[in-house]
Amino acid sequence: MSEAVMDESGGGRYPFREIEKKWQGRWADAKVHKATQDASKQKYYVLVMFPYPSGSGLHVGHCKNYVPGDVVARFKAMQGFNVLNPMGWDAFGQPAEQDAIKRGVNPRTVVPTLAEVYKKQLNILGVSYDWDREINSTDPSYYRWNQWMFLKLYEKGLAYRDAAPVNWCVNESTVLANEEVVDGKCWRCDGPVIKKPLPQWKLRITSYADRLLAGLDGIDWAEGLKTQQRDWIGRSEGAEVEFKLAPPSDGGGGGITVFTTRPDTLWGATFMVLSPEHPLVAEITTDAQKAAVEAYAAEAAKKSDEDRTAEGKEKTGVFTGAYATNPVNGQPIPIWIADYVLTGYGTGAIMAVPAHDQRDFEFAHKFDLPIVLVYAEADTPVESELTEAFASGGTFREALGSPFSGEAQDKSVIVPKVVAWIEEKGCGRGKIQYRLRDWLLSRQRYWGTPIPMVHCPSCGIVPVPENQLPVVLPDCENYKPGPDGRSPLSTIESFVKTTCPNCGQAAERETDTMAGSVDSSWYFLRFADPHNENAAWDKAIADYWMPIDMYIGGREHAVGHLLYCRFFTKFFQDLGLISVDEPAAALRNQGMLNAFTPVLSGTDKSIKPGEFVHYPRDEWIAQYNANKAPIPAERIIEVDGQQKIEPIEVEFSWLKMSKSKQTAVTPDEMADKYGADSLRTLILFEAPFEDTIQWSEERMNGPFRFLARVWDTVSGIVSAPPPPGASETLPSVLGGDLPDNWAPMPDADVKALRRKLHQTIAKVTDDIESFRFNTVVSALMILHDALRKFCNAGGVAHPAARETAEGLTLLLAPLAPHLADDLWEKLGGQELLFRGPWPVSDPSLAANEEVTVVVQINGKVREKLTLPAGLDNDALEAAALDTEKVRAELADKTIRKIIVVPGRLVNIVAN
Repeated sequence: MSEAVMDESGGGRYPFREIEKKWQGRWADAKVHKATQDASKQKYYVLVMFPYPSGSGLHVGHCKNYVPGDVVARFKAMQGFNVLNPMGWDAFGQPAEQDAIKRGVNPRTVVPTLAEVYKKQLNILGVSYDWDREINSTDPSYYRWNQWMFLKLYEKGLAYRDAAPVNWCVNESTVLANEEVVDGKCWRCDGPVIKKPLPQWKLRITSYADRLLAGLDGIDWAEGLKTQQRDWIGRSEGAEVEFKLAPPSDGGGGGITVFTTRPDTLWGATFMVLSPEHPLVAEITTDAQKAAVEAYAAEAAKKSDEDRTAEGKEKTGVFTGAYATNPVNGQPIPIWIADYVLTGYGTGAIMAVPAHDQRDFEFAHKFDLPIVLVYAEADTPVESELTEAFASGGTFREALGSPFSGEAQDKSVIVPKVVAWIEEKGCGRGKIQYRLRDWLLSRQRYWGTPIPMVHCPSCGIVPVPENQLPVVLPDCENYKPGPDGRSPLSTIESFVKTTCPNCGQAAERETDTMAGSVDSSWYFLRFADPHNENAAWDKAIADYWMPIDMYIGGREHAVGHLLYCRFFTKFFQDLGLISVDEPAAALRNQGMLNAFTPVLSGTDKSIKPGEFVHYPRDEWIAQYNANKAPIPAERIIEVDGQQKIEPIEVEFSWLKMSKSKQTAVTPDEMADKYGADSLRTLILFEAPFEDTIQWSEERMNGPFRFLARVWDTVSGIVSAPPPPGASETLPSVLGGDLPDNWAPMPDADVKALRRKLHQTIAKVTDDIESFRFNTVVSALMILHDALRKFCNAGGVAHPAARETAEGLTLLLAPLAPHLADDLWEKLGGQELLFRGPWPVSDPSLAANEEVTVVVQINGKVREKLTLPAGLDNDALEAAALDTEKVRAELADKTIRKIIVVPGRLVNIVAN
């Protein structure tokens, strides 16, 4: 049994339950974490991405970002910054709605309950949130401003309605943005995603593509994350080229536009490929090919974009029966459809140059289509002998009759020449293209912000006037999405039926709701001014707090939330609503926390414990760890509506802790057993912030024992009586001279303890700034060990012990705040440590008395000297030259130069 739970009074001599309850109450009563605007102080805005409340609340994996965020907030507050550390609930959208559906309740009733559970858990952890700023995205006072922002976007031409194929989650009957499709499956339910044509509202984020790219250079975010955004935006320069339709499929003389980064290879374009969803497919397909084309398009709609474009996938396609004309040589080329071309990227059509593109090469080989080399070298095989595409090198072939014959394949030189040439001929133009697509905003769901638009038979689409906001989400009995793709709101006549704001005639409201990602794209601004009834925020207040100084959250949001909130911020700056154009100056991504999870043998497919006929978890884990062999088991499956027993084999794998996999461990449970401060310390100590942790409750014992020993040591120092005749006053400020009429201790021991204290202050300060929390805990453990040994050697009543106890307590405050505040009170401190002093290292006390200096000759180590710290360069040179080994090595050499690194190195260059 854990040491933490052996004593019902609170775990041995460390009464953590009483301590934590006491200080959580005091903090709340004093509103010590309340942030107020104060121009006399430097602000510091720390923000952890706000959660969507669902399921059974938080698990300990969520502590990987909430606890480090709180450490930073407390650290900065102790340093004297005016700290804003708010929290709220991202409660609209798919996660909350699906949780409500599973529970058989309305999300309107379950969300407040879940939010209270989360809030209670965060308070149990001792996180220093300013709850006076709490926001909930499902409150009309919040989503009113979603609607106001949508109207502003519409007014500026950045919100529009468009019919297009969308990602459709089959399980949950809803549209997903590209960022919400992961490995071809729904990000939330892991169900299949297909393409489905629907009219949708979109935001023109592509209008900000260049600014989104440029802004990445000025923010302190991980380079890998910034690279993800650059790749997602995908800026590329090339040309748009018009391919006229050839008889008999020319219709009215139309054409197909393609974008290419290699217009210089137009002479090798021997066929075209359209995506199966391209609007021209139905128009140009011949009667003979119609059945094959329609069947192929139907199959393609069932596949994810990832499946369709996977590397090494066998090429498939169908000929439409139509032809186009290559504009540079007048040759007719066949038009095919193939699923490796996507409507969402470029124009949904490509010119295929099989000689110089491997994907096109494979397609041409499979369907026996022509291959024409544009570039070649002297030893390049002829087209019929090519075994793969000729990627780069060579010169433009003269046989093609192009004005560029003999030019080298140097894209930076030849592409601009070809662009100018096709512009002159009138068959194309230079263009910058982006991989980024416009933001798909519409959701055919109940639980979201109603889109404030009206459909009028006479006036068309009409915005709801600002003075009629918010358009309130109505009560809804049947809030499950329908199979027809329409929102449940479409069935509520009292909501749908309205009048046109323009002409007053009968009209219908828009029944799509906004994606939940809208709520999180500006919430950080509402936190600055959460109770403003007249505006989303006051500009002066937002300008005081913004940008976020430290933003903390998962890397999985790189091309979703983090891209959207940057877009919104730039748009708000354009409207004159804020002065900044980036939401967060610095961003840090936490690692995951994994749990030991049962999986189907030979796969990584997790099995929920509820599926097993019998699940003796601890016994199975012990058996698996001992034998490293699959465990025979039985699970319940459903076949033709009947439950049956299926024999299977089970293994265990480290997978992300998850409520849905029933591997979640709650912070409440751990706080009750070991204390919230112990859980906080484990999360910080177990691994670097950005690394993944493998959860084991046994590991909780180490942090618990450490904090219990700190409690014992500092309590012992506080209770130690002063020697007879000694001053009753102990130091309240670290550093400086200590009283000399206290308990005697060897001077070297006192200096060593004080040196360790001030070195630790410097290290902990630097490591918290650098998010090296695991080494912060290590340093405090080492400092405590030095203090304990000093006390055990007779120094418990010495001023140096008291000074070190004060320093240790202050340094511990951001990590284990309940314990630190209690010890600080014992030490005579009057203030709550959230507003308390952060210790400052004294370099003179931190300096080592001796240092090790390496002596090199021509870069090779010849001696290591132990010397007094602080020697100047001349003294270090003299000491190095005076050693026997160095003198012997230099006996027949001439010294050319001596390089000194003070306190570390003397390098003698000689020959």
